[in-house]
Amino acid sequence: MPPTSAPHVPVLLSEVVTAISPAKGDIYLDGTFGAGGYTRAVLEAAGCSVLALDRDPQALADAGALVDAFGARLSLVEGCFGDMEAVAQDAGFAELDGVMLDLGVSSMQIDQPARGFSFMRDGPLDMRMGASGTSAEELVNEADPALLASILSVYGEERRARAIVRALVVRRETARITRTGELAEIVCSVLGQPRGKSAHPATRTFQALRIYLNDELGELLRGLHAAERILRPGGRLVIVTFHSLEDRMVKQFLANRSGRAGRPSRHLPEQAGPASSFEELPKRSQKAGADEVARNSRARSARLRGAVRTTAPAFPEDESLLPMGAPKLTQTAAMGGRP
Repeated sequence: MPPTSAPHVPVLLSEVVTAISPAKGDIYLDGTFGAGGYTRAVLEAAGCSVLALDRDPQALADAGALVDAFGARLSLVEGCFGDMEAVAQDAGFAELDGVMLDLGVSSMQIDQPARGFSFMRDGPLDMRMGASGTSAEELVNEADPALLASILSVYGEERRARAIVRALVVRRETARITRTGELAEIVCSVLGQPRGKSAHPATRTFQALRIYLNDELGELLRGLHAAERILRPGGRLVIVTFHSLEDRMVKQFLANRSGRAGRPSRHLPEQAGPASSFEELPKRSQKAGADEVARNSRARSARLRGAVRTTAPAFPEDESLLPMGAPKLTQTAAMGGRP
């Protein structure tokens, strides 16, 4: 019998609900619905409504119990949170009272070997969060080596990216790489085998490929800009991040929009600039406590950031928040220039 996946445990749940501050009659958007943990908690906290998005159709298909429990107060839409502005407007909401985002891959997806996200569970080399697009198998076997090295270096912050890619190229010239276990073994042949409680050597490689294939940082950038436009004055943006690249983007975005960025020194007077479109919450970031980490190891790297929308106009969109040299997901780039 195949192993049963562990139940999904929302990270920093009480902190997210406190930060979003649900109120009766308000409309909230959960841009990363997953198993619905944040959505359920917000709907239980007040007589409000939630518009929930997920790019994974399976997540929505599994949401029957929540739909039965909350009825018309819960609306489910298959889609990406970067499109939240259009989705909300299509649903009849000109403004929202809050936006929640839980970034990265869900534990449900990791726990399903067939999804191809985990180096700990052998499965087909896929890694797609949605139902379409380039797979990890196609990328690893067909992409130009320079592109692969850039992906591992930028999105995985892998110092030995070129050595790993050389090993991948040697292997794929002999036989196509089709399994997560094969990919993990190739990485370990370069970096060494797993040791004790240290992070698995393939962690950064798998992270990098997943981020690239699902355009996670581009999606985050679009989502931040969309939330800024669709939140009403007083509306709240609450984001849980799990690795340094996405947390850095969120931190810089909120610093720019709250007037913290660009000030040479806290001892100097503030310089005139655009009016702040957000006010950061008193605790600029929160981490899970020791008890939560003991119950849920995924919480160890989680960080919560939040802010409240002001009456000022939204800032212009800014791609400089993306990591320098970040390769963009395009079909021609992924396939080494093939049409």
